Amino acid sequence: MTLWRPDPALIRRPAYLSLADQFARAIHDGRLPNGMRLPTHRRLAEELALSVQTVSRAYEELIRRGLVSGEIGRGSFVQARRSEPEPPYLPERPGEVIDLSILKPVCEPMHHQRLKEALAWLAETLPSSSALSFRPNVVFPRHRAVAVEWLKECGLAVSPQNVSLTNGATAGMTVALMSVAPPGSTVATEAIGHHTLVPLATYLGFNLEGLPIDRDGLVPEALDEACSRSDIRAVFVQPSVINPTATLMSAGRREAVVAVARKHDIAIIENDVLGPLVEGRAPPLAAYAPERTLYVTSFTKVTVPGLRIGYLAAPDRYVAAVANRHLVSNWMATPMVAEIATRWVADGTAMELVRWQRAALARRHDIADDVLQGMTYLAHRSGLHVWLPLPGDRTEEGFVAQARLQGVAIAPGLSFRTSDAPWQPAVRISLGSTTEGELRAGLGIVAKLLHGDPEPLLLAI
Repeated sequence: MTLWRPDPALIRRPAYLSLADQFARAIHDGRLPNGMRLPTHRRLAEELALSVQTVSRAYEELIRRGLVSGEIGRGSFVQARRSEPEPPYLPERPGEVIDLSILKPVCEPMHHQRLKEALAWLAETLPSSSALSFRPNVVFPRHRAVAVEWLKECGLAVSPQNVSLTNGATAGMTVALMSVAPPGSTVATEAIGHHTLVPLATYLGFNLEGLPIDRDGLVPEALDEACSRSDIRAVFVQPSVINPTATLMSAGRREAVVAVARKHDIAIIENDVLGPLVEGRAPPLAAYAPERTLYVTSFTKVTVPGLRIGYLAAPDRYVAAVANRHLVSNWMATPMVAEIATRWVADGTAMELVRWQRAALARRHDIADDVLQGMTYLAHRSGLHVWLPLPGDRTEEGFVAQARLQGVAIAPGLSFRTSDAPWQPAVRISLGSTTEGELRAGLGIVAKLLHGDPEPLLLAI
């Protein structure tokens, strides 16, 4: 087998990044198989008429992306599969970076002040049960009753006995998956979906099958075909704008997905973390199929990120399983945070913050429409992000890296991929994670990079 080599004619400035992109494409295309040893830094530098420092930086970039491993004394080797996936967002926000990579609601000093006021109220009124009890059934009956009222705002009618309080949507998703998908089973989901699903499948021991989507969401015929040939136990869906492509599933499509789930008697896990933020939407899938849908929502994306509390509504058939798995994985939601959520739902603060968020996001989308004018991208006026497909000559790794060199962090689309089907490179850009001024500046840099103007920054080597 002839060892693939980079083409020196395709190297552009900055050379190390262009070289790393060529290697990344070869690895993803299978031209450099997993475990293959790469040329030494010096040898490759001589072949390509580059400096050793440039090749070293390219290899370091491939190591950072998880595509290459370096072993002292042995060399550099292709590592096509990461042992642990990288998150799509920056784990930390360094200075001088416009961070459009992490999905956040718009927040202003008002949100901080509201939470401080709530904590002051809690200090004066904290029930002893929330401070001293280990028993969920002692702490949460009152909170479940109020949760029912919030779920009505989400378009869902349930009994308090069917509601579990969770420490946010991630905990709710995990418990729901544990409740319906035993190790070795298969869960279907959108081909472009939630970025934690792939590692969760690994950790929990179930198989994940990404299915085709269109501009109305998950394709029901694809789900039907997958259920006919595989032992699908559940389908995980994000039908209301929070999905990477910002799709709002129609009522007809929701009914069609439910019909397939009933035909094959599989569970539905519905992630609806935006809840009532999305106006004019169809009812949740849980309203169409209450007997088989585990519905997850939370407050972090629609009120304030520090309110890490959510609701998991489950059918009677799964209530015991949900309670048991929540107990062993979380024991119970944090009672003091639940107190604040319950107060905010009861006194109207939560819905007031939702309405504020709608107006703030409308202004952010106006900025995106202005700066990205003439470009093709996917968005919804109630969504926290835009999905920007890249031209065929652009790689996600290279585009994200170039944006980062220009001081802007964005999320690569591959982080949300759950299928091996043909892929169009894309990036997700958060609209709520920074100020309006920084958002406009960051989007402007992305737009210039997409048009190839200005030339990527050349760093000293």
